[in-house]
Amino acid sequence: MDSLNPDHPPLIETPAPPRVWKFWGTALWGLLIFVAMFVGQIGAIVLLVVLRGLPMDLASLQSIGHEPQALALSVIMGLPATLAAVWLAIRIKKASFTDYLALYWPSWRQLLFGAVGLVLIVLAWEVVSRSLGREATPGFMTDLLKSGRDKGAALMLLIAFSVAAPMSEEVLARGFLFRGWSASFLRVPGAIVLSSLVWTIVHLQYDMYFLAEVFSIGLWFGYMRYRANSLWLTIILHALNNLTAVVLTMWLGS
Repeated sequence: MDSLNPDHPPLIETPAPPRVWKFWGTALWGLLIFVAMFVGQIGAIVLLVVLRGLPMDLASLQSIGHEPQALALSVIMGLPATLAAVWLAIRIKKASFTDYLALYWPSWRQLLFGAVGLVLIVLAWEVVSRSLGREATPGFMTDLLKSGRDKGAALMLLIAFSVAAPMSEEVLARGFLFRGWSASFLRVPGAIVLSSLVWTIVHLQYDMYFLAEVFSIGLWFGYMRYRANSLWLTIILHALNNLTAVVLTMWLGS
C-alpha cells in the first residue's frame, strides 16, 4: 500500500482557497448592492404613490417620502433588495453565504466587550456634544421620530431603524465589503477604514459632526467584526445603538 511505502507517500489534498471578490470586484458589486438597496427603498415610495392614485412626479414622491409610515416602509423594503443582491454576488463566486459574511453567533464575552466599547464611544460623543452646545441627535431625526410616534407609526419606525437598517447596512459594510477588501491588498486595517468610510457616506443626510461620530462607530464595528469573526455581532451592536436612540428620542427626549 502507498500509505505504508515511504517511496510513495499518500497524497495530501490541500483545501482550495475560498472564492472571494477582491478589491475592484468588491467595489463594483458593493456599488450594485447599494443601488439595489436604493431601488428597494424608492420602490416602496413609488408603490404608495400608485396605490393612492397620485401623479407620478417628484412632488408626489417627496410628499409621500416625508411621511413617517412611508419612510419606515421604505427602509424596511431596502433589506430584501440588499440581501438579494449580496446573495447573487456570493452565488456567482460559488461561495457559502454564511462563511462569506461570517454569519456566526458571537460569544457572550464578545458581545459584552463590543457593547461596552460602543457605550464608551457614544458617551464620549455625548460629552463633546454637550460641551459644544449641540444636539446629541440630528434635529430632523428627532422631528421624524416624534411625528411618527404621534401618528401611530412608532412600531414601524422601530422595526425600520432597529432591525431593517442595521441588517442592510451591516451586510453591505461589515459583511460584503469587509470580506472582499480584507482579502485584497488593503488587508484588515484598510478594509476596516474603507468599509467604515463607505458606511459613513451612506449617512450623508447628517452634517460633518454627526458623520465623524458615525465614522468612529464604524471603526469600532469593523474591529469587532474582525476580532470576533462574526457579522451577527455588529448587527446586534448596531441594532442596540439604533434601538436606544429611537426609544430615547421618541419617548424621553426633550
